[in-house]
Amino acid sequence: QVQLVESGGGLVQPGGSLRLSCVPSLSIFAINGMGWYRQAPGKQRELVAYISIGGRVNSPDSVKGRFTISRDIAKNTVYLQMNSLKPEDTAVYYCKADTSTTAYWGQGTQVTVSS
Repeated sequence: QVQLVESGGGLVQPGGSLRLSCVPSLSIFAINGMGWYRQAPGKQRELVAYISIGGRVNSPDSVKGRFTISRDIAKNTVYLQMNSLKPEDTAVYYCKADTSTTAYWGQGTQVTVSS
């Protein structure tokens, strides 16, 4: 069982920035990959960014150049830096951890982009 603790969501104006954090209950190197997903009201959950155990990053065109996923090994934390936020980025953001057998999800953190 992997517990994921997310933090960093909130209300921000368009064009602003936020950084989300996700701390897993076991070492990042015991996890095959971690990622951030989001779900807006009435929409399906979608990938925002993913980083593999080897450090390979995957993200959709909608956030490339604005969002960056990274990890701090010493702090055992995965981050999502979000810049140039748009109202359409408003959603609940979820951290996900993939082991060899199971996918685990965090509780989600709300990000609202509004003036």
